[in-house]
Amino acid sequence: MPNLLTRRLALLTEDANHALLGGLRGIERETLRVDHAGHLASTPHPAALGSALTHPEITTDYAEALLEFITPAEQDIAVTLDKLDTVHRHAYSRLGDELLWSQSMPCQLPPEAEIAIANYGSSNMGMLKHVYRRGLALRYGKAMQCIAGIHYNYSLDEQLWQVLASQPGTSASAQHAATTPKDVQSESYLATIRNFRRYSWLLMYLFGASPALSAGFLRGRAHKLDTLSDDTLFLPYATSLRMSDLGYQNDAQSGLRPHENSLEDYVNALTHAVNDPYPPYAELGTKKDGEWIQLSTNVLQIENEYYSTIRPKRVIRTGERPIQALCLRGVQYIEVRCMDVDPFEPVGISLETGRFLDAFLLFCALDDSGPISAEQSACYTNNFARTVKEGRKPGLTLRRDGEEITLQAWGEELLARIAPVAALLDARQGGTSHADSLAAQAAKLADPDATPSAKVLAELRANGGSFAAFGLRQSERHAAYFRAHPATQEQSAYFDAMAASSLAEQHAMEAAPAGSFDDFVAAYRASTLCSHA
Repeated sequence: MPNLLTRRLALLTEDANHALLGGLRGIERETLRVDHAGHLASTPHPAALGSALTHPEITTDYAEALLEFITPAEQDIAVTLDKLDTVHRHAYSRLGDELLWSQSMPCQLPPEAEIAIANYGSSNMGMLKHVYRRGLALRYGKAMQCIAGIHYNYSLDEQLWQVLASQPGTSASAQHAATTPKDVQSESYLATIRNFRRYSWLLMYLFGASPALSAGFLRGRAHKLDTLSDDTLFLPYATSLRMSDLGYQNDAQSGLRPHENSLEDYVNALTHAVNDPYPPYAELGTKKDGEWIQLSTNVLQIENEYYSTIRPKRVIRTGERPIQALCLRGVQYIEVRCMDVDPFEPVGISLETGRFLDAFLLFCALDDSGPISAEQSACYTNNFARTVKEGRKPGLTLRRDGEEITLQAWGEELLARIAPVAALLDARQGGTSHADSLAAQAAKLADPDATPSAKVLAELRANGGSFAAFGLRQSERHAAYFRAHPATQEQSAYFDAMAASSLAEQHAMEAAPAGSFDDFVAAYRASTLCSHA
């Protein structure tokens, strides 16, 4: 009997209009503002870009100098990337002589005390965002919070899940208990996330682009990196040090594994994490000398603190918390968070990469996806960890079903299974862009030197071995590209109007009557619990 993936592909191929393969794509791109020496900018968020608190497309992440560009959600990733390109063009027209850093790993950073935490103004919500970041500085250090990435937001047409669940032979067994459309959709996205956990090591091999970092980034932490030059550390076969234990890591979160076997498990795990005290944080307290230093002393201050490679998401309403939104209305889309910034692409990600991600994620959505045991979860985590530190090592093996298999052999098998999914997407869209992207990834599996991480190291070695110098060189190239192709008058007018509107909105929030910040934080923390948690 054909497997679930084959049956589902057959069903979708019969859908002549391919309407069920719709859905939306959005990108969030993080990038540090730096000066012409490649040092972290010490200037405040440019007022010409609007309010970081209320602007829907241009904000800041952790540091005042860490910009985040957020695209609207579009049906075609090509349109999404065009929007992202336009945001960059406009930003460069308002940045003066500053540059946008081209790498995931940070530029040369000043002492911790000189890294300014993002400022969102004096409203209670603005202060909540700022104090949360004070807590991040306390818990993880400021350097780690200056790492940048590409977040890929992905959804499928809501009718797709209903069609798959209603047709004989195309309903996944785990969804039999799901009765409402909301539950079917949520459980389907959770199944997608489980497959992503199984196979996301492949993304790190194909797209990891951070095999080296500035020596000062580690702030004296113990490490097992090799020295490439006076100011640069690396691992010879690494693909993404950003996603290794040298990047996003933390003892408090080490025991936190939100279960992806059901939405209820996931929500419960995060609910406990934002409500259960963590002794080392409790010793610090929430205030020092009357000033707030963290929002809570719990494992997580808020849900967003959980450093996962992928998250189930739903657009939240004003004053609502992510857990509440998931509880009440279910999963709306997934957010892929493990993608490095591509230092060879001006906007940090290529269309070819986007086409592959679409095929990969649809494969994860359509393929059978059983529950994950604790033992399997540990295996998937280990496969991912091996790949980010040693992905290009000749003969590297990963563990699958209790046996070792070479990364190359498994990768080739996966690409063969993804190929009919890519063909389906090409049939819907016309052309061969998805199949072409698969072919480009196959070339990387055949030749590790074709991977972005290998190309970064080749560039470093050919130019003195300095990560900082390479990052600055690429940043200058990208700046020249955007400044040579400025936003149109109409595009700039659109962003200028949005900036003015966002500043007015922040001003109104700050002028409105409000209770004390202490009461605001208490009310916000009290709103985390779901009725069944």
